[in-house]
Amino acid sequence: MQGYRVGICGATGLVGRQLLQVLEERRFPVADLVALASRRSAGSKVRFQDTDIEVREARPGAFQGCDLVFFAAGTDVSRELAPVAVQEGAVVIDKSNAFRMDPEVPLVVPEINGETLRQHKGIIASPNCSTTQLVMALHPLRRAANLERVLVSTYQAVTGTGADALDELESQVANGAAPRVYPRPIAFNVLPHCDSFGDGDYTGEEWKLVRETRRILGLPDLKISATAVRVPVRVGHSESVWVQLDRVVDLAEVRRLLAEAPGVQVMDDPGAGQYPTPLDAAGNDDVWVGRIRRDPADDRALWMWIVSDNLRKGAATNAVQIAEQLSAWSLI
Repeated sequence: MQGYRVGICGATGLVGRQLLQVLEERRFPVADLVALASRRSAGSKVRFQDTDIEVREARPGAFQGCDLVFFAAGTDVSRELAPVAVQEGAVVIDKSNAFRMDPEVPLVVPEINGETLRQHKGIIASPNCSTTQLVMALHPLRRAANLERVLVSTYQAVTGTGADALDELESQVANGAAPRVYPRPIAFNVLPHCDSFGDGDYTGEEWKLVRETRRILGLPDLKISATAVRVPVRVGHSESVWVQLDRVVDLAEVRRLLAEAPGVQVMDDPGAGQYPTPLDAAGNDDVWVGRIRRDPADDRALWMWIVSDNLRKGAATNAVQIAEQLSAWSLI
Protein backbone atom coordinates (compact mmCIF):
# COMPACT_ATOMS: atom_id res chain seq x y z
CA MET A 1 0.00 0.00 0.00
CA GLN A 2 1.25 3.46 -0.91
CA GLY A 3 -0.74 5.07 1.89
CA TYR A 4 -3.77 7.28 2.37
CA ARG A 5 -4.47 10.94 1.89
CA VAL A 6 -5.41 11.85 5.47
CA GLY A 7 -7.05 15.03 6.68
CA ILE A 8 -7.14 16.38 10.21
CA CYS A 9 -9.85 18.95 10.87
CA GLY A 10 -8.75 20.82 13.98
CA ALA A 11 -5.06 20.17 13.34
CA THR A 12 -3.86 23.10 15.47
CA GLY A 13 -5.73 22.09 18.64
CA LEU A 14 -4.54 19.87 21.48
CA VAL A 15 -6.18 16.72 20.11
CA GLY A 16 -5.24 17.57 16.53
CA ARG A 17 -1.58 17.91 17.42
CA GLN A 18 -1.75 14.69 19.40
CA LEU A 19 -3.24 12.98 16.36
CA LEU A 20 -0.25 14.09 14.30
CA GLN A 21 2.09 12.61 16.89
CA VAL A 22 0.20 9.32 17.26
CA LEU A 23 -0.12 8.82 13.49
CA GLU A 24 3.63 9.23 13.25
CA GLU A 25 4.43 7.02 16.25
CA ARG A 26 2.20 4.18 15.06
CA ARG A 27 3.39 4.53 11.45
CA PHE A 28 -0.08 4.74 10.02
CA PRO A 29 0.31 4.75 6.22
CA VAL A 30 -0.08 8.45 5.44
CA ALA A 31 0.91 9.31 1.88
CA ASP A 32 -0.28 12.91 2.12
CA LEU A 33 -1.48 14.91 5.10
CA VAL A 34 -4.05 17.70 4.82
CA ALA A 35 -4.09 19.98 7.89
CA LEU A 36 -7.36 21.87 8.35
CA ALA A 37 -8.55 24.34 10.95
CA SER A 38 -10.54 27.54 11.36
CA ARG A 39 -10.07 30.55 9.11
CA ARG A 40 -8.17 32.20 11.96
CA SER A 41 -5.58 29.39 11.99
CA ALA A 42 -5.30 29.06 8.22
CA GLY A 43 -1.79 29.84 7.04
CA SER A 44 -0.12 28.59 10.22
CA LYS A 45 1.97 25.41 10.10
CA VAL A 46 1.99 22.05 11.85
CA ARG A 47 4.84 19.54 11.89
CA PHE A 48 4.45 16.00 10.56
CA GLN A 49 7.19 13.55 9.60
CA ASP A 50 9.87 16.26 9.72
CA THR A 51 7.88 18.47 7.37
CA ASP A 52 6.10 21.76 8.03
CA ILE A 53 2.59 21.57 6.60
CA GLU A 54 0.54 24.68 5.99
CA VAL A 55 -2.89 24.69 7.57
CA ARG A 56 -5.85 25.29 5.27
CA GLU A 57 -9.31 26.54 6.17
CA ALA A 58 -11.81 23.77 6.87
CA ARG A 59 -14.68 24.37 4.47
CA PRO A 60 -16.59 22.57 1.72
CA GLY A 61 -14.17 21.51 -1.00
CA ALA A 62 -11.26 21.14 1.41
CA PHE A 63 -11.82 17.37 1.72
CA GLN A 64 -11.61 16.55 -1.98
CA GLY A 65 -9.24 13.64 -2.56
CA CYS A 66 -9.03 12.66 1.11
CA ASP A 67 -9.47 8.98 1.91
CA LEU A 68 -9.83 9.55 5.64
CA VAL A 69 -10.50 12.64 7.76
CA PHE A 70 -10.17 12.91 11.53
CA PHE A 71 -12.44 15.55 13.07
CA ALA A 72 -11.16 17.14 16.29
CA ALA A 73 -12.64 20.62 16.05
CA GLY A 74 -15.77 20.45 18.21
CA THR A 75 -19.38 19.44 17.84
CA ASP A 76 -20.60 22.35 15.73
CA VAL A 77 -17.83 21.95 13.15
CA SER A 78 -18.41 18.20 12.97
CA ARG A 79 -22.14 18.59 12.46
CA GLU A 80 -21.56 21.06 9.66
CA LEU A 81 -18.57 19.58 7.85
CA ALA A 82 -18.34 15.82 8.59
CA PRO A 83 -21.24 15.00 6.22
CA VAL A 84 -19.58 17.26 3.63
CA ALA A 85 -16.33 15.30 3.95
CA VAL A 86 -18.24 12.05 3.40
CA GLN A 87 -19.95 13.51 0.33
CA GLU A 88 -16.52 14.47 -0.97
CA GLY A 89 -15.35 10.86 -0.69
CA ALA A 90 -13.74 10.51 2.73
CA VAL A 91 -14.37 8.22 5.68
CA VAL A 92 -14.72 10.35 8.83
CA ILE A 93 -13.58 9.50 12.36
CA ASP A 94 -15.14 12.07 14.64
CA LYS A 95 -13.99 12.94 18.17
CA SER A 96 -16.89 15.25 19.01
CA ASN A 97 -20.27 14.56 20.57
CA ALA A 98 -22.07 15.22 17.27
CA PHE A 99 -22.84 11.64 16.22
CA ARG A 100 -22.17 9.43 19.24
CA MET A 101 -25.80 8.59 19.91
CA ASP A 102 -26.84 8.39 16.27
CA PRO A 103 -27.96 4.76 15.71
CA GLU A 104 -26.60 4.95 12.15
CA VAL A 105 -23.09 5.83 13.36
CA PRO A 106 -20.88 3.25 15.13
CA LEU A 107 -19.49 4.44 18.48
CA VAL A 108 -16.27 2.49 18.78
CA VAL A 109 -13.55 1.45 21.19
CA PRO A 110 -11.71 -1.10 19.03
CA GLU A 111 -10.79 -3.42 21.90
CA ILE A 112 -14.45 -3.75 22.83
CA ASN A 113 -16.77 -3.35 19.85
CA GLY A 114 -14.54 -3.01 16.82
CA GLU A 115 -16.79 -5.31 14.81
CA THR A 116 -19.34 -2.50 14.57
CA LEU A 117 -16.96 -0.71 12.20
CA ARG A 118 -18.17 -3.05 9.46
CA GLN A 119 -21.53 -1.26 9.64
CA HIS A 120 -20.23 2.25 9.07
CA LYS A 121 -21.86 4.50 6.49
CA GLY A 122 -19.10 7.04 6.24
CA ILE A 123 -18.87 8.41 9.80
CA ILE A 124 -17.47 6.65 12.88
CA ALA A 125 -17.71 8.23 16.33
CA SER A 126 -14.96 7.97 18.94
CA PRO A 127 -16.24 8.19 22.53
CA ASN A 128 -15.77 10.82 25.17
CA CYS A 129 -12.38 10.51 26.88
CA SER A 130 -13.79 9.65 30.31
CA THR A 131 -16.11 7.03 28.79
CA THR A 132 -13.26 5.33 26.94
CA GLN A 133 -11.19 4.57 30.01
CA LEU A 134 -14.27 3.49 31.96
CA VAL A 135 -15.42 0.91 29.42
CA MET A 136 -11.86 -0.37 28.96
CA ALA A 137 -11.90 -1.37 32.64
CA LEU A 138 -15.52 -2.55 32.83
CA HIS A 139 -15.50 -4.76 29.75
CA PRO A 140 -12.97 -7.38 31.00
CA LEU A 141 -15.10 -7.99 34.11
CA ARG A 142 -17.90 -9.30 31.92
CA ARG A 143 -15.87 -12.46 31.29
CA ALA A 144 -16.55 -13.35 34.93
CA ALA A 145 -19.95 -11.83 35.72
CA ASN A 146 -22.68 -9.53 34.49
CA LEU A 147 -22.61 -5.84 35.38
CA GLU A 148 -25.58 -4.83 37.50
CA ARG A 149 -24.78 -1.28 38.58
CA VAL A 150 -21.96 1.24 38.11
CA LEU A 151 -21.27 4.47 40.01
CA VAL A 152 -18.42 6.65 38.76
CA SER A 153 -16.86 9.90 39.92
CA THR A 154 -14.37 11.44 37.50
CA TYR A 155 -11.46 13.77 38.21
CA GLN A 156 -10.75 15.31 34.83
CA ALA A 157 -7.71 17.23 33.62
CA VAL A 158 -8.05 20.71 32.15
CA THR A 159 -6.80 19.59 28.74
CA GLY A 160 -10.17 17.89 28.38
CA THR A 161 -11.54 21.40 27.94
CA GLY A 162 -8.80 22.57 25.58
CA ALA A 163 -5.70 24.71 25.22
CA ASP A 164 -7.34 27.83 26.68
CA ALA A 165 -8.17 25.91 29.86
CA LEU A 166 -4.57 24.73 30.19
CA ASP A 167 -3.39 28.33 29.79
CA GLU A 168 -5.89 29.43 32.42
CA LEU A 169 -4.60 26.87 34.93
CA GLU A 170 -0.99 27.91 34.33
CA SER A 171 -1.78 31.62 34.64
CA GLN A 172 -3.80 31.12 37.82
CA VAL A 173 -0.98 29.13 39.40
CA ALA A 174 1.52 31.80 38.38
CA ASN A 175 -0.36 34.97 39.24
CA GLY A 176 -3.92 34.23 40.32
CA ALA A 177 -5.49 35.35 37.04
CA ALA A 178 -9.26 35.70 36.97
CA PRO A 179 -11.23 32.77 35.47
CA ARG A 180 -12.26 33.06 31.83
CA VAL A 181 -12.78 29.47 30.67
CA TYR A 182 -14.25 28.04 33.87
CA PRO A 183 -16.93 29.67 36.05
CA ARG A 184 -14.69 29.51 39.14
CA PRO A 185 -10.90 29.40 39.65
CA ILE A 186 -9.43 26.01 38.75
CA ALA A 187 -5.98 26.42 40.32
CA PHE A 188 -5.82 24.90 43.82
CA ASN A 189 -9.49 24.02 43.46
CA VAL A 190 -11.88 21.36 42.17
CA LEU A 191 -15.07 22.08 40.26
CA PRO A 192 -17.99 19.59 40.25
CA HIS A 193 -18.95 21.07 36.90
CA CYS A 194 -17.88 19.56 33.56
CA ASP A 195 -19.99 20.80 30.64
CA SER A 196 -23.41 22.45 31.09
CA PHE A 197 -26.03 21.40 33.60
CA GLY A 198 -29.13 19.78 32.15
CA ASP A 199 -31.70 17.10 32.93
CA GLY A 200 -31.90 16.27 36.61
CA ASP A 201 -29.04 18.71 37.35
CA TYR A 202 -26.59 16.31 35.73
CA THR A 203 -23.99 17.82 33.41
CA GLY A 204 -23.52 16.95 29.76
CA GLU A 205 -20.31 15.13 30.67
CA GLU A 206 -22.18 12.98 33.19
CA TRP A 207 -24.87 12.07 30.67
CA LYS A 208 -22.18 11.20 28.10
CA LEU A 209 -20.71 8.71 30.57
CA VAL A 210 -24.11 7.12 31.11
CA ARG A 211 -25.33 6.96 27.53
CA GLU A 212 -22.05 6.17 25.77
CA THR A 213 -21.14 3.41 28.25
CA ARG A 214 -24.48 1.70 27.69
CA ARG A 215 -24.10 1.93 23.93
CA ILE A 216 -20.50 0.71 23.68
CA LEU A 217 -21.09 -2.22 26.03
CA GLY A 218 -24.40 -3.08 24.38
CA LEU A 219 -26.21 -2.79 27.72
CA PRO A 220 -29.03 -0.28 27.18
CA ASP A 221 -30.54 -0.93 30.61
CA LEU A 222 -27.31 -0.78 32.63
CA LYS A 223 -27.84 1.09 35.90
CA ILE A 224 -25.10 3.71 35.84
CA SER A 225 -24.73 7.17 37.35
CA ALA A 226 -21.87 9.67 37.30
CA THR A 227 -20.43 12.79 38.89
CA ALA A 228 -17.83 14.60 36.78
CA VAL A 229 -15.29 16.89 38.47
CA ARG A 230 -12.67 19.16 36.92
CA VAL A 231 -9.33 19.15 38.76
CA PRO A 232 -6.13 21.24 38.42
CA VAL A 233 -4.22 18.56 36.50
CA ARG A 234 -2.68 19.15 33.08
CA VAL A 235 -3.11 15.70 31.50
CA GLY A 236 -4.77 12.50 32.68
CA HIS A 237 -8.31 11.76 33.79
CA SER A 238 -8.91 9.69 36.94
CA GLU A 239 -12.05 7.83 37.96
CA SER A 240 -13.28 6.28 41.19
CA VAL A 241 -15.60 3.48 40.10
CA TRP A 242 -17.97 1.26 42.10
CA VAL A 243 -19.18 -1.82 40.25
CA GLN A 244 -21.85 -4.26 41.38
CA LEU A 245 -21.75 -7.67 39.68
CA ASP A 246 -24.37 -10.40 39.62
CA ARG A 247 -22.16 -12.80 41.54
CA VAL A 248 -19.16 -12.76 43.86
CA VAL A 249 -15.88 -12.70 41.93
CA ASP A 250 -12.54 -13.30 43.58
CA LEU A 251 -10.36 -10.20 43.50
CA ALA A 252 -7.43 -12.21 42.17
CA GLU A 253 -9.62 -13.13 39.19
CA VAL A 254 -10.56 -9.48 38.71
CA ARG A 255 -6.90 -8.48 38.63
CA ARG A 256 -6.11 -11.31 36.21
CA LEU A 257 -8.92 -10.38 33.83
CA LEU A 258 -7.84 -6.76 33.82
CA ALA A 259 -4.16 -7.60 33.37
CA GLU A 260 -4.98 -9.84 30.39
CA ALA A 261 -7.12 -7.21 28.67
CA PRO A 262 -5.44 -5.43 25.72
CA GLY A 263 -4.58 -1.85 26.58
CA VAL A 264 -5.04 -2.24 30.34
CA GLN A 265 -2.28 -2.12 32.97
CA VAL A 266 -2.85 -3.14 36.59
CA MET A 267 -0.88 -1.20 39.23
CA ASP A 268 -2.32 -2.42 42.49
CA ASP A 269 -0.08 -2.67 45.53
CA PRO A 270 -1.23 0.32 47.57
CA GLY A 271 0.70 -0.69 50.67
CA ALA A 272 3.88 -0.25 48.66
CA GLY A 273 2.66 3.01 47.15
CA GLN A 274 1.76 1.36 43.85
CA TYR A 275 -1.40 2.87 42.40
CA PRO A 276 -1.87 4.80 39.17
CA THR A 277 -1.84 8.58 38.97
CA PRO A 278 -2.18 10.99 36.04
CA LEU A 279 1.60 11.32 35.91
CA ASP A 280 1.87 7.56 35.36
CA ALA A 281 -0.64 7.68 32.52
CA ALA A 282 0.61 10.82 30.78
CA GLY A 283 2.25 10.15 27.45
CA ASN A 284 1.21 6.51 27.04
CA ASP A 285 -1.78 4.70 25.61
CA ASP A 286 -2.72 2.34 28.44
CA VAL A 287 -5.64 2.49 30.82
CA TRP A 288 -4.26 2.01 34.33
CA VAL A 289 -6.27 0.33 37.09
CA GLY A 290 -5.52 0.09 40.80
CA ARG A 291 -7.07 0.29 44.28
CA ILE A 292 -9.07 -2.85 43.44
CA ARG A 293 -10.96 -3.83 46.57
CA ARG A 294 -14.24 -5.33 47.69
CA ASP A 295 -17.06 -3.21 49.06
CA PRO A 296 -17.30 -4.28 52.72
CA ALA A 297 -21.07 -3.71 52.59
CA ASP A 298 -21.69 -5.82 49.46
CA ASP A 299 -19.71 -8.95 48.53
CA ARG A 300 -20.79 -8.64 44.89
CA ALA A 301 -19.45 -5.09 44.57
CA LEU A 302 -15.94 -3.74 44.17
CA TRP A 303 -14.08 -0.46 43.84
CA MET A 304 -11.49 0.46 41.21
CA TRP A 305 -9.36 3.53 40.48
CA ILE A 306 -8.90 4.11 36.74
CA VAL A 307 -6.48 6.56 35.10
CA SER A 308 -5.71 7.33 31.46
CA ASP A 309 -4.15 10.03 29.28
CA ASN A 310 -7.22 11.88 28.01
CA LEU A 311 -5.42 13.20 24.92
CA ARG A 312 -4.09 9.81 23.86
CA LYS A 313 -6.30 6.75 24.53
CA GLY A 314 -9.08 9.14 25.49
CA ALA A 315 -8.89 10.88 22.12
CA ALA A 316 -6.13 10.60 19.49
CA THR A 317 -4.98 7.02 20.01
CA ASN A 318 -8.48 5.56 20.01
CA ALA A 319 -9.21 7.42 16.77
CA VAL A 320 -6.02 6.13 15.13
CA GLN A 321 -6.77 2.58 16.33
CA ILE A 322 -10.14 2.89 14.59
CA ALA A 323 -8.32 3.95 11.41
CA GLU A 324 -5.93 1.01 11.71
CA GLN A 325 -8.84 -1.42 11.97
CA LEU A 326 -10.61 0.18 9.03
CA SER A 327 -7.43 -0.15 6.99
CA ALA A 328 -6.90 -3.79 8.00
CA TRP A 329 -10.43 -4.63 6.86
CA SER A 330 -10.23 -2.51 3.67
CA LEU A 331 -13.06 -0.30 4.90
CA ILE A 332 -11.48 3.01 3.88
